[in-house]
Amino acid sequence: MKYDHAQMNTRAIEFQKGNQAAFSQLYDAHIRMIYDFIYFKTHHKETAEDLTSITFTKAFEKISQFNAKKASFKTWLYRIAYNTVIDYYRKQKPEKDIEDVWDLSTTDMIDHDTDIRLQLKEVEKYLKELTAQQRTVIIMRVWQEMTYKEIADILNINESNAKMNFSRGIKKL
Repeated sequence: MKYDHAQMNTRAIEFQKGNQAAFSQLYDAHIRMIYDFIYFKTHHKETAEDLTSITFTKAFEKISQFNAKKASFKTWLYRIAYNTVIDYYRKQKPEKDIEDVWDLSTTDMIDHDTDIRLQLKEVEKYLKELTAQQRTVIIMRVWQEMTYKEIADILNINESNAKMNFSRGIKKL
């Protein structure tokens, strides 16, 4: 099923106006995408679940800040998720480069999602050769199927920079 930006923006506006049921529709339409995005950044099932929950809580509380003229609801929500992951790593590993969260070790976490981790091991080996921004752009473009405009809005870069990061990253891979 193709994602309908206009319909989701309409649901967000309905929620802003007090229609509580509209938020459950937004949640259902985005939960898997947001969870997958956060999982790619944390490599830990429970952490991804917690951060996904925090992301939707923030979206619920800050829905009045959503402006469909500035960005789609999907872009706005991904920006919250992206910032939530950064905040998480700031609290966990202040001595590490926040933007380079792909490289952070998760050995201190007790319960790993080992099946997925093993599948991603080969991919991770190659992705580690990229810059943090190239990795994020490739994850968003390939696995999350985002447009360059959405990626640019989420990462606060211009669209041509997103395209360049993707192109250079793919060449390097």
